[in-house]
Amino acid sequence: MNLVLFGPPGAGKGTQAKVLQETRGLPQLSTGDMLRAAIAAKSELGRKVEAILAKGDLVSDDIVIGIIDQRLNQPDAARGAVFDGFPRTIPQAEALDKLLEGRGKKIDLVIELKVDETVLLSRAEQRVRETVSKGGIPRPDDTPQTVKNRLDVYRKNTAPLVAFYKAQGKVVSVDGMAPIADVTRAIAAALDRK
Repeated sequence: MNLVLFGPPGAGKGTQAKVLQETRGLPQLSTGDMLRAAIAAKSELGRKVEAILAKGDLVSDDIVIGIIDQRLNQPDAARGAVFDGFPRTIPQAEALDKLLEGRGKKIDLVIELKVDETVLLSRAEQRVRETVSKGGIPRPDDTPQTVKNRLDVYRKNTAPLVAFYKAQGKVVSVDGMAPIADVTRAIAAALDRK
């Protein structure tokens, strides 16, 4: 089974992807994690990606699709995967559909984590306050301004994917503001109905 988890930054996609990995044996395919791993490994791809990100540019669809293609060849992805943070645009979704089709597979279900963006912003502000109060330095991607920008980018580029997948009859919406265990149960129920 191939699943896509959708929702704005901070909606809990990574948390739920890890639960699905543990409970369903489906590997979490996080393009962000894969790109960071390539950079850490100092591979040719990692050096290329690091230079792109250092300029503040987005990694091209070709590179991201290539990483996903390579990752899907790993034995643990033979039964399916949980896509976390990918696809981000309709062209990426179309490319993913073609990639899976070439393997005789498809996206089976899209879980949309519906959240209140004002709460996400206030959580980011709280994390920054807590980090600073403990003498730490907030992560650059966790400041309220960065979170606001990431939400804007999500709304503009990624949110249209919900309609793309709804047209295919694959979207199940879950209340992402519920306690984590409740979100996990709602996702499990949706999967069990599939």
